[in-house]
Amino acid sequence: MPTAYERFNLHTSPEKFYIEACDDGVDAVLAIDRVSNEMTLTGKKDVPPSANTRPICGIMGTVRLVAGMYLIVITKKRNVGSLLGHAVWKAVDFDVISYKKTVLHLTENQTQDNKTFLSMINNVLTTDGFYFCSDYDLTHSLQRLANVSHDFQEMSLLERADQRFVWNGSLLREFLTQPELHKFAIPVVHGFIVMKPCRVNGKIFEWILISRRSCFRAGVRYYVRGIDSEGHAANFVETEQIVLYNGGRASFVQTRGSMPFFWSQRPNLKYKPKPLISKNTNHMDGFQRHFDSQVLIYGKQTILNLINQKGSEKPLEQAFAKMVTGMESGMIKYVAFDFHKECSGMRWDRLNILVDNVAETQDEYSYFMVDTEGKVLSQQKGTFRSNCMDCLDRTNVIQSMLARRSIQFQLQRMGVLHVAQRIEEQADFEKIYKNAWADNANACAKQYAGTGALKTDFTRTGKRTQMGLVMDGVNSAIRYYKNNFSDGFRQDSIDLFLGNYAVDETDSPTPLRIQKDWKFLTLPIIMVVAFSMCIICLLMAGDTWTETLAYLLFWGTAAAVTAAVIVFNGRDFVDAPKLVQKEKMD
Repeated sequence: MPTAYERFNLHTSPEKFYIEACDDGVDAVLAIDRVSNEMTLTGKKDVPPSANTRPICGIMGTVRLVAGMYLIVITKKRNVGSLLGHAVWKAVDFDVISYKKTVLHLTENQTQDNKTFLSMINNVLTTDGFYFCSDYDLTHSLQRLANVSHDFQEMSLLERADQRFVWNGSLLREFLTQPELHKFAIPVVHGFIVMKPCRVNGKIFEWILISRRSCFRAGVRYYVRGIDSEGHAANFVETEQIVLYNGGRASFVQTRGSMPFFWSQRPNLKYKPKPLISKNTNHMDGFQRHFDSQVLIYGKQTILNLINQKGSEKPLEQAFAKMVTGMESGMIKYVAFDFHKECSGMRWDRLNILVDNVAETQDEYSYFMVDTEGKVLSQQKGTFRSNCMDCLDRTNVIQSMLARRSIQFQLQRMGVLHVAQRIEEQADFEKIYKNAWADNANACAKQYAGTGALKTDFTRTGKRTQMGLVMDGVNSAIRYYKNNFSDGFRQDSIDLFLGNYAVDETDSPTPLRIQKDWKFLTLPIIMVVAFSMCIICLLMAGDTWTETLAYLLFWGTAAAVTAAVIVFNGRDFVDAPKLVQKEKMD
């Protein structure tokens, strides 16, 4: 399989960047002209001795901002483990380097916009969870890689990667058009990867969990829901559990994603905004596209819808069930399970009702397994597509339970577990397993909702705790703040990074310069002043209690009325995206 280069030196001169491949026996240098932006392949002899040199770990790509082009490189990496003999790395630090040596050619407005766009790029880069491998394709599951053609195997990593999971795909567009540069380009996935050596019955095996977050319809919690016209679902994540033992390997794949029709839940200062189903859209067109692609890639689908079947979530569950029925497809099965109702009163054992309900289907879908000689023993014929409202907390709990049931059969078949043994009884492995799935929940939640996941105490310990409930309350409060007052910027950052918004180098006004109307500053000031006057009235009482009461009523009424007006016009006061396209906002 063609590989990418692994080690690099970045040589910087006033005219060019020279990125030297430092792999053994290689004489290849990527030269990037800092004026014309042209990329060419050259040799080490062309690197000027006067150039400033430093080691880098990889190239994320290039992006155009107001000041011109920028080169994004990985400056620090950490080894996660080895997958089938291939080192897997986590990118932990980056540098964004301007082609231009100065920004004096920019106007004051352009300079400010450029700083904002730079902070957006860095906002995404500092979101934990970027992984890469220079000689293995992390974007595909074991089963997909086992069923590819010879021509596919000869493609470069950049060409063969599943574009759903290449988060620097837009940044590598310049590389894609020049095949001679492909060895310098490393596809980077976003999500979560953990690799753990485990011991059961004295037998050591490798247990791996990989979550691949889709870059199609990517975004933050409340601003990206449902699907787009192409059928791409918000917060779509493919999670693969892998077991490697004595030359044999097995995997089990699950997916999660927002309910695949057109609905929204825009923040409006309320703790839980009411979800709205679009009334002016043909839902079945996008719905059909979504499941056509899912069936093509994964085979049969069993939908596990975990949302509430009452209150504001009820219409969503009814709409989802109606659309599945309307498809009349034998490849799609729908299972609704009201997670909160079934598990109310800390009755978490009732989750087994759902697992038992789909056990026969899981047995039918099976898993992918190859023996020590490379012979395929079984193929996974379908996947469970789980969702709740955010596809985070409830979803992760159920996925971990289904994955545990799968690994039980895999380890028995591999000869690690005895027939009568239960994986839950292996204390050392259970601790590793539960903590890894809880870490997976936290990673996915931070990337989408801005905080760690809820209900991870159950995933880690198998039961809910009072401290877990307290931590859920803290995370919920942080989510509320971020969703209302910082997620617009995060959404813009993701859209810029993924190429959904292209920066114009001209001095034309950017969407960043859109000013808030008078209400945005005036009303909060009035509310704060009125509330402050209430406190002052209490601390500095008047000559009579009636006078004090009159002042309290006046200022209290002013504060309450202003607060009511702010909440009524909640959407005007939240941090909304400025760059995002209309389709994503609806």
